[in-house]
Amino acid sequence: MKFIVVEGPIGVGKTTLTHKLSATFGYDLLLEGANENPFLERFYHDQKQWALQTQLYFLLQRAEQLNALRQNDLFEPVRVADFLIHKDRLFAGLTLDDDEFSLYDKVYQHVISSIPCPDLVIYLQAPVDQLQARIKRRGIACEQNITDQYLARLSEAYVDFFLRYDESPLLIVNTEHLNLAESTRDYENLVEYILSIRSGRHYFNPVAG
Repeated sequence: MKFIVVEGPIGVGKTTLTHKLSATFGYDLLLEGANENPFLERFYHDQKQWALQTQLYFLLQRAEQLNALRQNDLFEPVRVADFLIHKDRLFAGLTLDDDEFSLYDKVYQHVISSIPCPDLVIYLQAPVDQLQARIKRRGIACEQNITDQYLARLSEAYVDFFLRYDESPLLIVNTEHLNLAESTRDYENLVEYILSIRSGRHYFNPVAG
């Protein structure tokens, strides 16, 4: 596998897992750089006013990152990313009105055509109360205004997106009873499962023990 993506809603731990996989296997990191988006903090305070600017910035930023790698023929090393550009329309569909989405989608269709699909997508899930607890715990100021209602809508949109996603092998991981940040056993069990995947759709759903 040359290109692996970790995805999931805000607070689910995708960047943490991305860093751990990078350290374990010596993968090169490709991170979304949300803190570089000048509209994001304003979006969390007023979604309607700043949604279009926020989404277009993320779309173009991510496309630029991925196209730069391709043009420089740097996909030869294995890379792990904490974003899947193909799911950017998910956020746009949640936050934009019809006219804004029509404009956004024209840009999306233009930039997405040259973007390669990952060799594996790891989609992390968690209940809304856990997402909210993790958001509060990490203490990023602009995220503290995120409501349970928004997280619920976002989580449902992720489920719907990945229900239809078939462009890459997909591993769906229920993290409700996992501590991938601190439990060596949980992390090693997941890595062992990842290494067994060759194609298709898979589920990693450990129960509380």
